[in-house]
Amino acid sequence: MALWKNRRKLFTGTNRATPDLRPPRRGVRAWTAGSELLAARDGILPRMTERITRLNPDQLHPTPGYHHVTVVAAGRLAFLAGQCPLDRAGVLVGAGDLAAQLDQIARNAVTALTAVGARPADVVRSVIYVVSSDTEVLTAAWRRLNDSALGPAFTSASTLLGVSQLGFAGQLVEVDLTAALP
Repeated sequence: MALWKNRRKLFTGTNRATPDLRPPRRGVRAWTAGSELLAARDGILPRMTERITRLNPDQLHPTPGYHHVTVVAAGRLAFLAGQCPLDRAGVLVGAGDLAAQLDQIARNAVTALTAVGARPADVVRSVIYVVSSDTEVLTAAWRRLNDSALGPAFTSASTLLGVSQLGFAGQLVEVDLTAALP
């Protein structure tokens, strides 16, 4: 219980009412309050905003950075088309080069998010499609995206899929994003 009482200190000195700091429902490792999502498990305090809550129920397996559940307060959403590794002229970047394609997708996705006034941290759902059935390739794609400027997008509900083919010849990866607009 002391953990809950100490969290109240995080919210003093703000110009808004102190949020309700009651513990989450039994079996849920997160709660919303102010500008942080406070998660008890593993000592991790993932970022959140007042309109986006990310949590991992205790009954589900640990994750490599994403959250099982993302809740968005009512508001506007932006659904980005699958971001492909195409340059501005529509030419495939890095045919056969997964790293180059991931970098291009990260640039394209940040550009698309910026166009609607959003940031990667505003992403509430992502699906990553990689042309591979090799776990090491999928893991490398996940890590590279998480290390990119788009990385904060993958702390929300995320899915990583190995697929047999994508839309463009030589395309190895595509990323589908949904963002909660500020």
